[in-house]
Amino acid sequence: MKHILRLALAGIVLFAIILVYDGVYVLEEGKQVVVTQFGAPVGKPVTKAGLHFKIPFIQIANFFEKKILIWDGEPNQIPTNDKTYVFLDVTARWRITDALKFMQAVKTETKAQSLLDDIIGGTVRDMVNKNDLIEIIRSSDWSPESMSPTTDVIGTKPKQGRDKIAITVRDQAAKLTPQYGITLIDVMIKRVNYIDSVQLTVFNRMISERKRIAAEKRSMGEGQKAEILGRVDKELKQIISEANREATTIRGKADAEATRIYGQAYTQDPEFYAFQKTLESYRDIVGKNTSLVLSSDTDLYQYLKSITGQRQ
Repeated sequence: MKHILRLALAGIVLFAIILVYDGVYVLEEGKQVVVTQFGAPVGKPVTKAGLHFKIPFIQIANFFEKKILIWDGEPNQIPTNDKTYVFLDVTARWRITDALKFMQAVKTETKAQSLLDDIIGGTVRDMVNKNDLIEIIRSSDWSPESMSPTTDVIGTKPKQGRDKIAITVRDQAAKLTPQYGITLIDVMIKRVNYIDSVQLTVFNRMISERKRIAAEKRSMGEGQKAEILGRVDKELKQIISEANREATTIRGKADAEATRIYGQAYTQDPEFYAFQKTLESYRDIVGKNTSLVLSSDTDLYQYLKSITGQRQ
C-alpha cells in the first residue's frame, strides 16, 4: 500500500513539475509573445520582459523579435530613366510593431524578408526607372567642382539625389507594411555599380572630365604664378631703385661733408694742404718701374733731388 502511495505521490509531483514547466515562460528583453490557444490568439501580445504564465498544454507562446531587424536585398540590374543599366544594392531596417497581425499575416521572419523583397525591391525599381542616373549616384548636397557648360553628367547637380530618393522609397514602401504588422524604419542605397557595357564608357567620361578640370586648375595656377612673379619683379625693382636713390643721397651728403671738411682744412693751412695733395699725386704716378722726365724747376724734381741728397 505504501509503495502505491509513493508512486502516486511521485506521479503527482512529476505532473505538477510538468504543469509548472509548460505553464510558465520567460520573456527576454527585445522579444515579444503572442499566446495562442488551439491556434487562435489569446489576448494582446505580451511585450514586457519577465516571468509570465499560460495554461499548460493548451496554450502556446509564440516568440517574435521586438528589436530593429535588417533587410538586405539582392543587387538587381535596373534601367534608369536615361536608359543606363545599373546594379543597385539596397538595405533597410524594419521592426515588428504588431506581433499579432504579423503572426496572422506573415508568421515567420523568413517570410517577412521575402515579403520585403517584393515591397522594397519593387518600389526601388519604380523610383530608379523614373530618375536619371545622376539622381542615383549623387547625394542631394553634392556640389560640382566646376560647372560644365554642357549637359555632361559629371558636371551636373542632381535635382533630388540618392538620399532623397531613398527617403521616397521608404515613405512609399512604408505605406504597404503596416498591414503585415511591420514598420519600415529606413531604406538606404549601399552601392551603385554599372554593368560592364556601361562601365568603360562612364570611366572614360570621368577621366576626360577630371583631365579637363586638372587643365583648368593648371592654367589658373600658371596665371597666378605669372601674376605673382610680375608683382615680385616690380617690387624688387622698386626696392632696388629706392635703395639706389638712398645710396646716392647718402653718397652726395658724404661728398658734401668731405668737401666741407677739405675746405676748412685748406683755409686753415693752404701750404700743408698743397703739400699733401702733391704727395698723393706722387703716390699715384710713381711706381716700382716708373721712369720720369722732369724739368729742373718742378717741385717734384726738387723734392726727389732733396731725397737723393739726404741718402747720399
